[in-house]
Amino acid sequence: MENLIKVITDGGIPAYVIVIMGICGLALTIERAKVLYIDYSIKTQDFMNQVKSLIMGDKIEEAITFCNANNKAPLAHVVKGVLERADRDDEGIDQGLDIALSEVIPNLGKRLGYLSMIANVSTLVGLLGTITGLIMSFEAVGAADPAQKQLVLSQGISMAMNTTALGLSVAIPVMIGYAFLHARQNFLLEEISEHSSKVVDLLTTRHYQPFSQQAAFPRALAEKELQRQSGAVPPPPAKVS
Repeated sequence: MENLIKVITDGGIPAYVIVIMGICGLALTIERAKVLYIDYSIKTQDFMNQVKSLIMGDKIEEAITFCNANNKAPLAHVVKGVLERADRDDEGIDQGLDIALSEVIPNLGKRLGYLSMIANVSTLVGLLGTITGLIMSFEAVGAADPAQKQLVLSQGISMAMNTTALGLSVAIPVMIGYAFLHARQNFLLEEISEHSSKVVDLLTTRHYQPFSQQAAFPRALAEKELQRQSGAVPPPPAKVS
């Protein structure tokens, strides 16, 4: 701990700036990890099985109530937005999906860009401290009093090295955290898009009747039945019991 305090003290103003940015990066990483990994988490397969069961049973109101109970999860929010337009035509259902997605997507990437900025700026501030320290060292060599030259030179080199190390010490963990959070964001978005599209397809096709021979070829079957009744086509043989 004493060594860390000495590094910050020797680094001067750039070091204090880097420390403040590191604290902000840590707080932001913890907050985003909590949201993306805990608050937005849901048992996707169980949730979708229940929603599909309610839709197939034509229990749209119950399905919306079920989504409300899990509304903190983005997937449930999007599915609810689709179900609320289940009584409309296909275009209206698709529009409900687009509106729900536009409400959810910004929250998935909220404040993540600041993590990337903190990592980059910490590195640059560390570089600024390095340059400042080298300038101090060169000035010490050229203009300082011989008695003080050794002290000023060591202070300048110490500032240059410490700010570089401090900047990288903040940037590297923040970038690693950003990579994991960004991957989690993409995973959630793909999951939402996949399952919400399946709900839309289920809503738009749940009242369709499957094709049958009678429905597909009604005229041909009617002519065949007429020929059978007129005797042109022998009736099918009776089953032997």
